[in-house]
Amino acid sequence: MDDVLDAVGPRLRALRRERGITLADLAATTGVSESTLSRLESGQRRATLELLLPLAGTYGVPLDDLVGAPRTGDPRIHLKPIRRFGMVFVPLTRRPGGMQSFKMIIPARPEPLEPTLQTHEGFEWLYVLNGRLRLVLGERDLIVAPGEAAEFDTALPHWLGSADGGAVELLILFGPQGMRAHLRTGPSRSSHDGIEL
Repeated sequence: MDDVLDAVGPRLRALRRERGITLADLAATTGVSESTLSRLESGQRRATLELLLPLAGTYGVPLDDLVGAPRTGDPRIHLKPIRRFGMVFVPLTRRPGGMQSFKMIIPARPEPLEPTLQTHEGFEWLYVLNGRLRLVLGERDLIVAPGEAAEFDTALPHWLGSADGGAVELLILFGPQGMRAHLRTGPSRSSHDGIEL
């Protein structure tokens, strides 16, 4: 048991760095002080449920992943929905860092919400399964219909919502800054192997 708890700090530090989050950002999101988070990551503070629960929620990973608990051998896949901003996210990948995939469900509402644009580091690709998605990207206001996809740098102010108040289901791939779902090839303005970014 001590070995499992000793490994929590390095695992938390690696997860935070892979996500590109500072201790200050994490403290603001979780309500846990920066000094406590730092001591937790360095192993000077013992991991407790009170500290780990907000971290698991912020990172969107099961508590078992933070402590490195062994799998029980159950072959069934248990997808645990995460509820944020009035939407439901079902994680489809479990590995921390790198490309993450989610099924996102925007519930139906009697009146569509007003956009509240946000920015963060990363790159997002989405594909609409059902419903009509309203995608606001900076000054652009787009409707994405079922079977259509979009990709964008999340440093650009953006917002996702229902175009008509109906429910929307979509798949999302999200990667750290610089990772894209795919690159288009074609004439290049530079001599980097014909890949135009």
